[in-house]
Order: sequence, then C-alpha cells, then structure tokens
Amino acid sequence: MIGVLTALQVEYDAVRAHLTEVRPHTHRHGTIFEVGRLTSHPDRQIVLGVIGAGAAGAAALTERVYTEFSPSAMLFVGVAGALRDWLEIGDVVVATNILAYQGGRSEDTGFMARPDAWPTSHALEQLARRLPRDPAVRAALADPESEGPGASIHFEAVAVGDVILNSKKSPLARQLRRNYNHAVAIEMESSGFALAAHQLGQVPIATVRAISDRADGTKSTTDGHGSQLRAARNAAVVAVALAAAADDPTDPDSDGPGDGQRPSPGGSPTSHHTSIGGNARVGQQIDVNHGPIENTWGDWS
Repeated sequence: MIGVLTALQVEYDAVRAHLTEVRPHTHRHGTIFEVGRLTSHPDRQIVLGVIGAGAAGAAALTERVYTEFSPSAMLFVGVAGALRDWLEIGDVVVATNILAYQGGRSEDTGFMARPDAWPTSHALEQLARRLPRDPAVRAALADPESEGPGASIHFEAVAVGDVILNSKKSPLARQLRRNYNHAVAIEMESSGFALAAHQLGQVPIATVRAISDRADGTKSTTDGHGSQLRAARNAAVVAVALAAAADDPTDPDSDGPGDGQRPSPGGSPTSHHTSIGGNARVGQQIDVNHGPIENTWGDWS
C-alpha cells in the first residue's frame, strides 16, 4: 500500500481519477480516507487523503495514515508556485530537498536563516528519475491543445512555508532569492509531511508538485484559466507512475518485495511492507489517451 496525501480538492480528485474499487475508510477520530487500487496497476493499493492547506495538518495526517495503514511509502501530491522563469505552467517538480524556509532568527541587522531540510528518499528519487524517459508518462503529460513537447519533469529543491507567495518583489520573495536560491518552487505542506515521516521511522517519502502559477502577482488570473486543474492532473500522472514503479512485484526484472522490514511506530519490525527499490518497471501500465511525443525535457539552467 502507498499513502498519498493532497491539500486541495482539485489535487485529490486528480489522483482519485486513477483509482478503482474505491471505498471510504473512517479513522476512529473522524478523518475519512479512501482506499482503492490503481486502475492501471490493480495489485497496488492506494490510501488517499485530503488535508487542506498548511504544514501542521500535513504532519498530523501523515502520522494518522502511517499508524492506521502502515504504508510502504508515502507521497505528497499537488500544485506549487514557480520560483524560476524557465518553469512552465504544468511542469512537474519532484522535490530533491524539502526546505522549511521560515525557520530563522530576526535581529536588528536582518533575518538569519535557520531552515530545516529533508531529502526525498533516495530509492524513490531514483525511480522517479526514470519517469521522464518513459513513453507512457511523456504521452500522459502532453498538452492536447498544443503540438509542443508537453510538460517537463524536474528534480530540484522545493521551499515550504505557511504563506501563499504571489509576488517577485515582496520581502519574502527577496528572502527566498537570498537564502534559498536553489529552490525552484514553493508550496505549503511538505515540511510537515517530511518531519512526521522522519519521526515515524523514516518511511520512504517523495513530494510531487506541478506548477500552477508563477508566484509573481498573476496567480488569480492564471488559476482562472484552469492552471490548477492542469497542474494537479500532471502531478497525479507522475505520482501514480511512481507509486506503480515502487518495487513492482509483477515485474520479472524486479528484485521482488524483499523482507520489507522497518521499525513500526512501537519499535518492533513489521514484515508485510513492500520494500522500495529494485529494478522496477515504470509507466508501462499507465492509461493514456495521447500518442507518443518527442523528448525535449526542460531547461536545466
């Protein structure tokens, strides 16, 4: 089972569109999750939740998913604002590092950055780096209204804080350029998600975000043109491919599920988890409606 969390309903709906045999599961404290199977990969169970905006809720629900379902890996999937002009609306960013940029010390002389940071799990990142070469993923990211190459997938740092950034000139925008200039996108939940996963025994995690606005004062206009829906769909495509690729037990080239042992919240090992790793096949069972496209994958400057 793979745990998938989202913040917004549009993100939730985009992931749910890839599921079948969906049933509700109500946590004893009232949180309602949905559990289903990937339509393209029926042996892979997904537990899906929507939490609303903010890192605190992300942390709480991450722990709730972990203790209730014992997932073998967890993904946070959604939209983000761009901090780089070379990112296009709809491009997908798989976070290599999650930066909690609001940590610091404020003095008369200025702000001294003291961020927390968490990396994406190495094995999940390695699987994700195979996705841009997969014809099915590329086809699913194609823009049906354009003859261009479609959305690109990037692997970069992501800045996270409880602020919606919609300016290139604000104090926060300047702070990000000065102290966190390796971050290419900004969002609001993944720091809580990553912190909770770290404290729960380092369950493998990845954050998958697609660009829905440019964080430059045009967010309302861009969102009004459907950018959130497009971005959410693209993030879901990549996340679903990654979930399907995570040690695919049906792949003859896979190392198989392995012993999968890791500490449970109580400290004892549990052996029913599928391990993340091996030579898993990616993308070949994704449902897509578009033909193959040429591979021109992004500006890495």
